Amino acid sequence: MLIRQQLEQREHDTLDPHAAKSDRTKGRVRPEVEDPIRPSFQRDRDRIIHTKAFRRLKHKTQVFFSPAGDHYRTRLTHTLEVSQIARTIAKVLRLHEELTEAIALGHDLGHTPFGHAGERVLQALNPAGFNHYEQSLRIVDVLEHDRQGLNLTWEVRDGIARHSKGKHGLPVGAPPEHRAGTIEGQVARVADIIAYVNHDIDDAVRAGLLAESRLPAAAVQALGRSSSERIGRMVGDVVQETLAGGLTEIRMSEPMLEATLELRGFLFDAVYENQVATAEFAKAEGILGGLWEKVRQRPDEFLDLRTVEAEGLDTAVQDFVAGMTDRYAVALYERLFIPKPWVELGGI
Repeated sequence: MLIRQQLEQREHDTLDPHAAKSDRTKGRVRPEVEDPIRPSFQRDRDRIIHTKAFRRLKHKTQVFFSPAGDHYRTRLTHTLEVSQIARTIAKVLRLHEELTEAIALGHDLGHTPFGHAGERVLQALNPAGFNHYEQSLRIVDVLEHDRQGLNLTWEVRDGIARHSKGKHGLPVGAPPEHRAGTIEGQVARVADIIAYVNHDIDDAVRAGLLAESRLPAAAVQALGRSSSERIGRMVGDVVQETLAGGLTEIRMSEPMLEATLELRGFLFDAVYENQVATAEFAKAEGILGGLWEKVRQRPDEFLDLRTVEAEGLDTAVQDFVAGMTDRYAVALYERLFIPKPWVELGGI
């Protein structure tokens, strides 16, 4: 028996019956030879970590654009916090930790530069619209490995495609058509909101944009006053409610869900859509809009011509612009639009 087969058998021996199993995956788009050591979901997790898109997350905005302080979150550190919370829940519930981790690590690969402000700009620029979760799936399906994609399993791809909740979406209890097909995918979805509503408060307080005393009193009373206390209560509630429901879906108690959604609504008003916090993001429209038009004029220089030919100019521009880090977008804008001072050689 191969090492991989031993590990697959261990999953059947130790995981909950509702957990996904590596040897029962719905498969990959393209059949491939199994690894002798790593089961399929572990292999997917490893592939995501080694992508260029994953490495670029370290220079993409979470909330604050190009923060000068060393301790503000980026899109990468957000992703790692989501992964940690998701694996904690999965371990307690005896779910597949590596499947959960793979979904968490891949869920934001398609995020634009300049955070959600950048996403709104691309939604307006692209006639077909834009959603970061669709772009995340496109990255793992098509763009990585020189347009060969990662050929991930159905379970990981489904979790990435269905993680997003938006401003008004439900972290748990969503209709089946908007819910991940695995319990592990649902864990990644709720871990995302647990992570960002807490670390974004932490960053906003550090930036002087928000005083903790302004947090809604009812939500604080239900969830706790510190980030660690709130995360602990949220995770504990998800575990207890999901176990009580027989692990048929990921659940939160009604009081905890209401408090979580109240805190998220407060953050949108006080931070995400606050004029002070988003003042620099207003410039994102000019930067990304200018780049969008300029690279359309010079496809041979900037775009993947295979994408242009197969899927059209707008899709190729979307891939190029959405893949940029914040600092690359600013640097390219300066190179293309800001005149350089003329220096006469030879002196006077």
